[in-house]
Amino acid sequence: MSALTVDHSAASGHEWDDLVRVWQETDAPEGCKVEIIEGIVTVAPPPSNPHNDIADLVQRSLYEVISKEWGVYQTLGTAIPSRDGLYIPDIAVAPREVVRSRKGNYVPADAAELIVEITSKSNASHDRIKKAAGYAQAGVPLYLLIDGWAPGGPTVTLFGEPHGAVYRVLHASKFGVPVPLPSPFELDLDTSEFLTD
Repeated sequence: MSALTVDHSAASGHEWDDLVRVWQETDAPEGCKVEIIEGIVTVAPPPSNPHNDIADLVQRSLYEVISKEWGVYQTLGTAIPSRDGLYIPDIAVAPREVVRSRKGNYVPADAAELIVEITSKSNASHDRIKKAAGYAQAGVPLYLLIDGWAPGGPTVTLFGEPHGAVYRVLHASKFGVPVPLPSPFELDLDTSEFLTD
């Protein structure tokens, strides 16, 4: 993974705009994920086939339980200016009207009802620590971390009840155990087909 550091010490709107401009102008190979994590523009390689398969399985399950007013988006930019962050989650569930009303290629992170991150070997620590804190601070109600690279083996952790930059763990289990997603989803997410790299 490569990174470009941008001076953002004043953290005003002007510096945020400059940071977003650098993000937008970063020339990365097709399929790579370009994000801003704590003021640093990062480039991660394209996800693996197992990673993409998990994203598809989760997306299909979510479409079975959400209303048509909501969308399940892969690669939707979610902005958290207060943390100098602009993340590209693997899946974001957000109201269609918010996505349609925004120009550009990102929405405020707090517009999402659920964020799903699927770790890759190169970015697992970002998803576990920095992004979890960012999503919590933004007030995203539910954060689902699918971590095939967890030290104790592949796990799925559902976080909720954000307070400051911290979430409460609502559920944690190994791959293969259903994950109960609360309202508005009311879904027992099947993880039995999740593959690891």
